[in-house]
Amino acid sequence: MAEEPRSGARAVDRAVEVLNCFQGDDPELSLSDLAQLAGLPVSTTHRLAQALVRGGLLEQDPATDRYRVGHGLATLARPALTRLGLDSVAPHLYALAAGIRITVSVSVLEDRDAVTVFQARPPVSFCHHQVPRPRQSLRTSATGHALLAYSPARAAADLDLDRVRRTGFASELIETEDPIRALAVPIVGPGRQVHGALAVQARSARLDSELIRAVVPAMRIAAGRIAPLLQTGGGPALSAAEFRSR
Repeated sequence: MAEEPRSGARAVDRAVEVLNCFQGDDPELSLSDLAQLAGLPVSTTHRLAQALVRGGLLEQDPATDRYRVGHGLATLARPALTRLGLDSVAPHLYALAAGIRITVSVSVLEDRDAVTVFQARPPVSFCHHQVPRPRQSLRTSATGHALLAYSPARAAADLDLDRVRRTGFASELIETEDPIRALAVPIVGPGRQVHGALAVQARSARLDSELIRAVVPAMRIAAGRIAPLLQTGGGPALSAAEFRSR
């Protein structure tokens, strides 16, 4: 029988669950929102949230009592972002975003998902449609396809990865009230190892075939420039057996 976690470890696990509720575009959440998202009693959630506030990982708005990510969490994240090489990569991403006038993001493979680790917004023409989801499915997203294009899992996946390798990019239509088109190119290092995916997205009415033909070459050039600079901190590429088990 599996050993029950000690109370201290259990509290840490629950605090992590509370922090994970804030994935997304800088949300502010009420105590009841947090409790529901974390699947915890309100009293437990309040105790954990207050401890995180005292530690600087969360902040509480005195006017609304809603919680948001604290500056302390950004400080803790800084070494990880530096280790990924994003300090060196960022100028190239901002230059690309300014040139194509669309937000550019970088995602890496983490825990069998495509996880967005950096976004560079353009100085003009930004809208909320350009903000990618923090975690995306490897099976169905353009970013996931770009990450899998040169992975051993490609033989097991029901994905059109041949097209990614043939054309150099993946495309996804996100069905919403105002449909969104996402594009992604793999960031390929030595030995054809994929370090990450470079992606953009915008309203499909704007990101039409003509703009795609203009944007993709610029994305591929930028991906080639940042490939030597980006140090992947995620897990290894999925094997075919691992992908089938997902």
